[in-house]
Amino acid sequence: MKLSREVRKLENTWGRGDFPKHLEWIKIRGVRGWAGERIDFKFPIVAIVGENGVGKSTILQSAASIYKDSSKTKNEQYYPSTFFPDTAWEELTDIEIKASIREGSNSLEISVRKPTTRWRGIESRRERNVEYLDLRRIQPLDARMGYSRLAKRTVREAYSKEFSPEQRNRFSNIVGKSYSNAKQSITDIDANRSVSVVSINGIEYSGFHQGAGEATIAGLVSQDIPKYSIVLIDEIETSLHPRAQRRLLRDLAYISREKKVQFVITTHSPYILDELPMVARVYVFNDNGAKKIVTGISSEFALTKMDDVNYPELNIYVEDEQAKILLEEIIALKHLELLSRCSIVSFGSASVGKSLGRMVSENRFTRPTLVFLDADQNEANGCLLLPGDDAPERQIFNDLNSKGWPDIANTINRSHSQLVNNATHAMSLSNHHEWINYVADKLTVGGNELWRAMSRSWVKNILPDSEIHTIIQTIKEKIENEQI
Repeated sequence: MKLSREVRKLENTWGRGDFPKHLEWIKIRGVRGWAGERIDFKFPIVAIVGENGVGKSTILQSAASIYKDSSKTKNEQYYPSTFFPDTAWEELTDIEIKASIREGSNSLEISVRKPTTRWRGIESRRERNVEYLDLRRIQPLDARMGYSRLAKRTVREAYSKEFSPEQRNRFSNIVGKSYSNAKQSITDIDANRSVSVVSINGIEYSGFHQGAGEATIAGLVSQDIPKYSIVLIDEIETSLHPRAQRRLLRDLAYISREKKVQFVITTHSPYILDELPMVARVYVFNDNGAKKIVTGISSEFALTKMDDVNYPELNIYVEDEQAKILLEEIIALKHLELLSRCSIVSFGSASVGKSLGRMVSENRFTRPTLVFLDADQNEANGCLLLPGDDAPERQIFNDLNSKGWPDIANTINRSHSQLVNNATHAMSLSNHHEWINYVADKLTVGGNELWRAMSRSWVKNILPDSEIHTIIQTIKEKIENEQI
């Protein structure tokens, strides 16, 4: 999926090095199953994804603990003990949270640690504005501590702060409603608890009567996030429908670019992941009791790893949707019924595939698994290569061009001459990942529809039977060996 305009603009700003403060990586040891694993933050917005209980929230809490925020009172600041307290059931010792912090052109490694009974390194923490938003933000107002007493007719508004026109427009755009007014109100009985109040179509209503998603967005948009802050948001998609999720991510990209703010978020949502570049997607999972961190995953891979439905007999991982369609057509030509026994999932970047390949070679998957890299990749442990010697798009475009583009025009119900002219022009574009969409847009067909027709033609007319047979035999043997 193409990145939105706002995220592309953020990419450009990030590429210029315009962010003077950035948490580069963090290591967590000695708490909640973490043993010194490192999480890298290679983009201004990074999404942490994984199953419940794998440690996503611990990453956010550790990031909040690393900084000192003097804009808050001593009681409002975040400390390691805020998130990792000793209790009647646990006494935490031998803990270290280590991080690399970039300030300007310099990177500094710092740590907070608890070797025995006291936390060390608290006073030497670096200064930065920190906002940590956990799941309490999505609770109905009357369920939040101290709010139920505000829901009385005798309570009066003491003062309010109206959304700026920019904030109101952002709020309207994310939620998909045209608000004529929005504000955060303070009552005459509690100066520390605000209530969002909005107006639409002449009707005014408070956060006590707003939907959970609407109230959540109102709270997020109303915050005046200082420049160069770090903002940590747990399960960002909760209570939001897919369009609102996408709009919210684009809004964060705008804020990040304008104010050079770093966001670290956790999510289970494919819509959130699809809005971010591969380098901004981090998957965390448990592997035989150890934490594993993989960067550059596809949303489909993340969902497959987190789901628990019954899958076919063999999991096959490929780099992207183009590789998936190509492999499907290779199998379908000679052994269609074998497809129903396989689950083919795209994983994202080649580095993810190589990590999966290592897991295959070490027999660490619970079900039979194969990993295919694109043919332009070097051989890697536990991985197979797709047929050819180049990226699938380049391989198939070039081979079909030499054969006169057989069978494709009839399959997609388009003119052969239009197909040839547009495909030839596409091949002049420097980025081969754009070739399919270029031709598809010109011919007004779906990109996957066109690519499937091309893949089918290539498999039928160009790919040697011996290579098809090798792939099918590899799949069958993997399934059969598991059944023995």
